[in-house]
Amino acid sequence: MTNDSTSLFAALFSDTIVSVLVPMPAPRPYSYRVPDGMVVQPGSIVQVPLGPRLVYGVVWESEQPDTVDPQKLKAIEKVFDCPPLSSDMRRFLDWVAAYTLSPPGLVARMALRAPAAFDPEPMIDGLRLTEQRPDRQTPARLRVIETADNGVAWTRSGLAHAAGTSASVIDGLTAQGVFEHVFIPPPPVVALPDPEFTQPRLEGPQKEAARDLVQKIDQAGFSVSLIDGITGSGKTEVYFEAIASTLRAGRQVLILLPEIALTASFLERFQSRFGAKPAEWHSDLAPRTREKVWRQVSTGDVRVVAGARSALFLPFENLGLIIVDEEHDPAYKQEDRVFYNARDMAVVRARIADFPVVLVSATPSVESRVNGDLGRYTPIHLPTRFGDAALPHLGLVDMRRFPPARGGFLSPVLLKEVGKTVERGEQALLFLNRRGYAPLTLCRVCGHRFQCPNCSSWLVEHRFRNQLQCHHCGYNERTPDVCPECGTFDHLAACGPGVERIAEEVERHFPDARTIVLSSDLMGVKRLRLELEAIAKGEADIVIGTQLVAKGHNFPLMTLVGIVDADIGLANGDPRAAERTFQLLSQVTGRAGRTGLKSLGLLQTYQPQHPVMQAIVSGDAEAFYEREINEREKALLPPFGRLASIIVSADTRADAEGHARGLRQAAPAVTGILLLGPAEAPLALVRGRHRFRLLVHGRRNSDMQAYVQAMLSAGPKQRGSVQVQLDIDPQSFL
Repeated sequence: MTNDSTSLFAALFSDTIVSVLVPMPAPRPYSYRVPDGMVVQPGSIVQVPLGPRLVYGVVWESEQPDTVDPQKLKAIEKVFDCPPLSSDMRRFLDWVAAYTLSPPGLVARMALRAPAAFDPEPMIDGLRLTEQRPDRQTPARLRVIETADNGVAWTRSGLAHAAGTSASVIDGLTAQGVFEHVFIPPPPVVALPDPEFTQPRLEGPQKEAARDLVQKIDQAGFSVSLIDGITGSGKTEVYFEAIASTLRAGRQVLILLPEIALTASFLERFQSRFGAKPAEWHSDLAPRTREKVWRQVSTGDVRVVAGARSALFLPFENLGLIIVDEEHDPAYKQEDRVFYNARDMAVVRARIADFPVVLVSATPSVESRVNGDLGRYTPIHLPTRFGDAALPHLGLVDMRRFPPARGGFLSPVLLKEVGKTVERGEQALLFLNRRGYAPLTLCRVCGHRFQCPNCSSWLVEHRFRNQLQCHHCGYNERTPDVCPECGTFDHLAACGPGVERIAEEVERHFPDARTIVLSSDLMGVKRLRLELEAIAKGEADIVIGTQLVAKGHNFPLMTLVGIVDADIGLANGDPRAAERTFQLLSQVTGRAGRTGLKSLGLLQTYQPQHPVMQAIVSGDAEAFYEREINEREKALLPPFGRLASIIVSADTRADAEGHARGLRQAAPAVTGILLLGPAEAPLALVRGRHRFRLLVHGRRNSDMQAYVQAMLSAGPKQRGSVQVQLDIDPQSFL
């Protein structure tokens, strides 16, 4: 008898004690009594009393028998009528909690994001055709009867729409008894995808890659495939065939995308291949839609989900494949409450449930490349663009030789090419990964700099909104006319460019061009989607954008990409700076020439000899990866070593530093593990809290979790405003 069936059998009796994991930062589940007649099993979603309120939770496996008198325990209030979390899902949540050193309840909370979906959706009013016929026939009535004459129940509005008539015609027939009222299930949030809806258009390399991938999928069992293909090589169409194979086997598919809320073009491509869009899952969904998706995923009615990183924690009924598109993207790292990398956790979830996972990128992460080289992942390479479309010709603009005009940021070389592109009726993209108008505003008279009162960062000017804003805590103030320090009028200077300032410069040079600025802080998701669609239709000449333009968009008329400041990502101490710069610039320049038009990419740089710049313009990605992998191996940095970050914050600098030093003193002496710090974090003040950081550096086989737990256990207890934030495998070093 299995553990699940044993617990179910036991729960049929009175005075049974079960463990319930509640969505709060508790170190372990709480014990509750199962009332007479209630049936629960591990994974059941229940409602339990916690202090003065009722909360939801999940029945969990108990590590050891509870010796407490059942009558002294609070009883479970309710068992929700929804599928229980599977044993694989519970094992996954336990694994994530243990690996990230997070409270299990907070991890379980990510799987229970839609409490209103725990109960079944209510049935809706429907109409079904009877034997009765109206006393007077009209063409509209005949169309309605003919449409409904298949035994299927219809909604009032649905029947009227299908028959091409008004709802009043339906009401008249219902009044005469032609239709009877029935209850019907709520409609699915999306239609079922059809793997045979269209036949794929694949060419030589794509066809071969798709065949290899489908063979891997059809073998079933756990595997990791890495699709490594240049931009425009047909990677999406290749993994669509893996999705089709999984759907034919009757299983569900999860597609993770870094910016699903902005990728309407992906949803349309999916619909063209499978006849229906996938269900979406991201933070911008309406609450009611989130509830419907969560419920229908758990019952298996939704077959494919395309979602952001949190979709990894949806309770799939029969998940059989995970696709991680743009697997290198930093957006897969969550840095709030539970710190995890969705790409890595996707591999873990697939291993636990024994099904395949596919990682996809034109510029794979160093970690994934190494895993491919070592045979842990199966590499699938796409070396050419679909339809033999040529890659853009790439060149460097040495800003020391071709500087911009005074007060400008675009070199004459780039401006000349923009002019040529617009004259041809094609599109130019100017990329700058910096929001707003200028990153710093200062007074020319006294040197006063506008700084956030809550963070150790400068206020960014947003001229379109006439605001100075902090991008860390959200603080903002109206852009003043006088210096608050010396009172001088009209002597405030904007230092450095943001996309708004580049747009201003472009409008001076090309006043008749249609210009669009794409930045996440200028508009909501719906507006961004409309702007992206407009660009794809050719309704803009010059696009100025931040990194969101690098997220897999397909702009048919885009033939020029200009990188305004290619050096911007290299100017920090992040060990992944070179890798991220290479990935971002490669992705951005890959927006050009995707439909076969002759295209050009220009990178403005003050460091033309930097290995990243040389690797991009030469097209020799292998040389870059070889160099980067060698550097990582020498320094024992991931994937050849392991890192863990500990951030200590408090309301006062002394409290934060004192607690961090106490942890340092309590750290165990372990061979192969080095503790660095504490040191003031680069962002020493965020949201009014002072921050100190420690960095744990160990070998690949080091037990970082045990080391950190030992340090925390032996170290000082958190008191007052002190908070400790743990990040295993950190991506950010701020």
